Amino acid sequence: MTTEPTTAEKLRALPWSIASNAFLAVFVQLTYFGSLFVLFLNELGLSKGQVGLVLSLIPFAGLLALFVAPAVARAGYKRTYVTFFVARNLVTAALVFTPLVLSQFGSQTALVFVTGVVALFAVFRAVGITGSFPWIQEYVPNAVRGKYTATNNFFSTLTGFLAITTAGFVLNRTMGLTGYVVLIALGVLFGMVSAWLARRIPGGAPARAGDAQERNHRDLGTALRDSTFIRYLAGVGLFTLATVPLGSFLSLYMQDEVGLGSASVVRLQNGVLVGALLSTYLWGWAADRYGSKPVIMYGSAMRALLPLGWMLMPRGTALSFPVAMGIAFMQGIADVGWTVGSARLLYNRVVPPDKRTDYLALYFAWIGIAGGFSQLIGGQLLDLTSGLSGQFLFFDITPYTPLLLLGAILPVAAMVVFRRIREDRALGMGQFAGLFLRGNPFLALEAVVRFGRAGDEDATVRMTERLGMARSPLTVEELLEALDDPRFNVRFEALVSIARMTPDQRLIDALADVLAGPEPALSTVAAWGLGRMGDPRAIESLRQSAVASPYRSVRAHCIRALGVLGDRESIPDLLQGLAAETDIGLKLAYSAALGRLQVTEATAPLLDLLHTSPSHNARQEMALDIARLVGDEGYFVQLWRQFREQPGTAAAQVLMDLKKRAEAFGPDHADLVAALDRAAAALARDELDEGMAPLVEALRLVPSHHLAGHEHLIVADCADHLEQDGATRLEYAALALHTLHHAWAG
Repeated sequence: MTTEPTTAEKLRALPWSIASNAFLAVFVQLTYFGSLFVLFLNELGLSKGQVGLVLSLIPFAGLLALFVAPAVARAGYKRTYVTFFVARNLVTAALVFTPLVLSQFGSQTALVFVTGVVALFAVFRAVGITGSFPWIQEYVPNAVRGKYTATNNFFSTLTGFLAITTAGFVLNRTMGLTGYVVLIALGVLFGMVSAWLARRIPGGAPARAGDAQERNHRDLGTALRDSTFIRYLAGVGLFTLATVPLGSFLSLYMQDEVGLGSASVVRLQNGVLVGALLSTYLWGWAADRYGSKPVIMYGSAMRALLPLGWMLMPRGTALSFPVAMGIAFMQGIADVGWTVGSARLLYNRVVPPDKRTDYLALYFAWIGIAGGFSQLIGGQLLDLTSGLSGQFLFFDITPYTPLLLLGAILPVAAMVVFRRIREDRALGMGQFAGLFLRGNPFLALEAVVRFGRAGDEDATVRMTERLGMARSPLTVEELLEALDDPRFNVRFEALVSIARMTPDQRLIDALADVLAGPEPALSTVAAWGLGRMGDPRAIESLRQSAVASPYRSVRAHCIRALGVLGDRESIPDLLQGLAAETDIGLKLAYSAALGRLQVTEATAPLLDLLHTSPSHNARQEMALDIARLVGDEGYFVQLWRQFREQPGTAAAQVLMDLKKRAEAFGPDHADLVAALDRAAAALARDELDEGMAPLVEALRLVPSHHLAGHEHLIVADCADHLEQDGATRLEYAALALHTLHHAWAG
């Protein structure tokens, strides 16, 4: 059996692959696949139909994959790729003799010469790529395929950008074919270096006789009966028909219709490359985390909008080039989204690894057919519509308009096809967009990057805090990673940060796991966090730990969290727990939960607990819990804050307001009004002890029919304790005034 490289060996070799592809990108931009080659053919005097014919030879050669795939597998994917890519570079070098052929034998012979070079290049390329697709699937681990594709695109785009910049510089300083020949020679040099670097990549060994892959190498029927594979090919075909002709002839559109010079047209490719450069990591990260499909869909949607921009852009003005550059920038973003998403979907979902030779041979052949016909159709369509002109609404009708309309319609059709391909854990378009619409996506992405780079504990804790501050679903993976960190402080901060997040099932499950764990210091925070997130999905875990946890602190936080979450089904258990429990911490927790749930049946036991609470803070909390039974929690908190600053003044102001309301009860309640007036007068002078007696009198004069049952119980209990303790228990005064304010508000 052929031994496949280990994952560690694959990961170590990925930089060689990225370096090889970065050098290859220079070859690509300076030879057949950039706008440069189209301008080169145009300089030779070829018609648009002839340009399309010459360019179609390259993708059409992909049909060879169906016939050479078994031989490639036997020879070895790596050996085939390196050998035939060296051969195609040597063939391309012959293009430097084009000016000589043109001058000695004329334009027709030059056309035949260039066509022959392109045809031979296409054959060698097709054989080499037949080996490269299975080899790539082998040496790139699935877990990092999106990241690899993004990193690969980044460096390839960067070198491509430098190549295009160099091309613009050369074309500005040369005439005729000279500049093109110099650039093609430079591209060949970089292509040779790329092939040399590829030799350092592992895998791609020859298939041995008896290998399963060798025995099944002609099982094309399995691939052709695979509905997922066929849908994928259909979507790729539609997208290819939409974008390949535009990619080839857009440079001529910019030259013929928009009025840009050849050097400016070449420089537009820099806009594409910058857009790709800035977005590639985001697309790759998103594909690995959220699936290939949303990345494909949004890349396709953006690509469908680009032709509208090209049709509406200003022509022949100073704004033409900047606007074209802006659209090119968006094209780069869209193209990388499509490339990253479609490649990851192909290798991770569509192609079975044990049948990769047949599947990928068919894939390469199909994109060859689609690409070849798209070039032919694009060129012929432009020749047929060469006389087209006119105006429709805001759009100028030109020979390129039908081609641009196809570029807008077909990506949408491709999206419809890709929607039917299933992918595990892939988000829908709406869900994917929602990731960037909730919370602060900019802070989230910045925090994600910095979290990955954080080294020491302090830095990691700070970045974990920022992950939570973003309140964005984009940070969920990092927060889960932080929760599994070996450092206690990082895990603690992760719990606090998760509590800040909007509810997410995975975060809720993670907190539930910590809640049930053996570390009470973390479990208590997890219980608090589940309550703070406010999602009822956490209730069941909290109920279980409220009973089963061996730690009283954890049980107390679970009970409080159930109250925060409004778990009314737990009310009987909470009432029973309050009655049976002897631990003061747990009794306070039951009190807090019952108060939040406004369980008026708990009024009497809560008043008893207020009376026996051992500390000032506990009494404050108990008073608040009882105030919640009445309602209008905010008013009580505000009143209590005023009591801490100026208790006499605060109480007097409330009493004066209550006096006005009592006057409306009628002359039968004159004693109540007088008692309220005396209490207000004494308290206004900060005579707290003197004010307690008339206040108690007033509380006992309040008619019972002006209070609900639990409110009457609260007022009566407050009167008893104020009479007994006076101004030393001001929480009773605040609670009584709060109750009357709420009861008489209507």
